[in-house]
Amino acid sequence: MAKAQAAVSANPKTYTVIKRAVITEKGLGAKETEGTLVFEVSADATKTEVKQAVEHLFKVKVSSIRTANYLGKERRRGKFTGYRPDWKKAYVRLKSGEKMPEYVNSL
Repeated sequence: MAKAQAAVSANPKTYTVIKRAVITEKGLGAKETEGTLVFEVSADATKTEVKQAVEHLFKVKVSSIRTANYLGKERRRGKFTGYRPDWKKAYVRLKSGEKMPEYVNSL
């Protein structure tokens, strides 16, 4: 058991997997009713890496993870067009009985 936890803390990618928490009305509703956290994660992150990062950073146990890839939208500035970057969203469900981390205090 100690080796598994040491491997999680030694992984240098732990701090680069999760980019930010997605704070939307839908995300906060899922947090309150389903015990699910929503994060924007690195596009090349796997579900296993996301699970290890959340368990290490927030000191909670993860039940399941769902991910969704989003394509960047086209945006225009006058006659010039460009695209927003592609990104990946992760829905992280915590095990029952786990304390929900409070990363939204100012809303």
